[in-house]
Amino acid sequence: MSNRGEVEQEREPQHPGWQPLAKVLKSPTPFFEKCFFLQGYEEFSSNIYVMTGDYLTIVDSGNDYTAFMDLFRLNLKPEDIKKIVLTHGHLDHAMGAVELLRSYPSLREAGGFELILHEAAPPQLKEVVKEFGSRVTEVRGGETLELSGLEWEVIHTPGHTIDGICLYHAPTKTVITGDMVLPEAMAAPDMYAGGSLDHYLFSLKALLRRDIENVLPGHGRPVALGGRRVIEETYEGVMMKIIGAEGQIPWIEGATALAQRGLLEEALFCCEKEMARNPENVRALELKGSCLNDLGRNTEAMEVFDSILARKGDHVFALTGRGCALMGLGRYDDSLSYFDHALEIDANIREALIYKGMALYLSGKPEEALEIEAFRTEFVGRMEGELRRKTDPAKEVPPA
Repeated sequence: MSNRGEVEQEREPQHPGWQPLAKVLKSPTPFFEKCFFLQGYEEFSSNIYVMTGDYLTIVDSGNDYTAFMDLFRLNLKPEDIKKIVLTHGHLDHAMGAVELLRSYPSLREAGGFELILHEAAPPQLKEVVKEFGSRVTEVRGGETLELSGLEWEVIHTPGHTIDGICLYHAPTKTVITGDMVLPEAMAAPDMYAGGSLDHYLFSLKALLRRDIENVLPGHGRPVALGGRRVIEETYEGVMMKIIGAEGQIPWIEGATALAQRGLLEEALFCCEKEMARNPENVRALELKGSCLNDLGRNTEAMEVFDSILARKGDHVFALTGRGCALMGLGRYDDSLSYFDHALEIDANIREALIYKGMALYLSGKPEEALEIEAFRTEFVGRMEGELRRKTDPAKEVPPA
């Protein structure tokens, strides 16, 4: 028979209950002193965040009204709740709003609250809240919400679900992420709720464009200061899922696979990771320069190719890439010298021949362009007919 000490060790630690965010994040910021946090119970209920001020705002209401019993013992009243924001419509985040209306008559008598959620959230949820006399405000992303006296930016973040939103408070560099970003594991896309990996990438890039230090997730402990890294880790995980990688792979392999799928910004991200590990990786530099060109970031691409050419002046790929960057900037005549240099090293480089033809054509020399066989055969059919009409309208060539 187990002794009493062993039994005590096996017991789960007591739930900490409602805590000021300042204590959880170990931050003296007054903003966090006015916010309370209740950690969710496994998958049953989400984290709940409460902002105090002239009134109470709840962000994600969990799945059970009993979560608020202890909150209302802190000199806070149900009728003080004026706004509830939902990061998405999953029941573990949303049902608490309905349960609050069902369980607290004083809240209903005070006119209920304003439920704020994305326009694509489940319509049944909106209707039930309206039946209890509360108001519904639908957002699309880009709005600024006043919540308990503070302004928060709404960011539409589909991926886990189609109706996902995050709330960003720029002064404290804080974001409430729902299930879009979790500190321990990525939430899988819910296909039944419109989730998709492609949308996930779009949303995570939107978050990475903000200056974020603190992440308040829908599950797990909030993250102070290291929040951006948590977002990057989620971004990396989504990229690996898209290319079907099982486990960690070299960054350059991920970059190559993503570029082949046309995910150029993601390929750039992986190139940067590879170069942080190995700045001398020429393959990563080549791919980075190509992606920048394809994204129209030609000045940046030139800097990359220049760094390769500074080491090896006869690097054919870098010469061709720099020529393409110049073309992208409208400097067609300047680009020709780089294509010619590459062709002096190897006269059979098809890409250099094609790009040289394009540069000649764009600089107003279509006849010279058509003398390059690779260029001519690349643009057969309608393009060839168009080119010949420009050089000699009397000799129209019917499209193939």
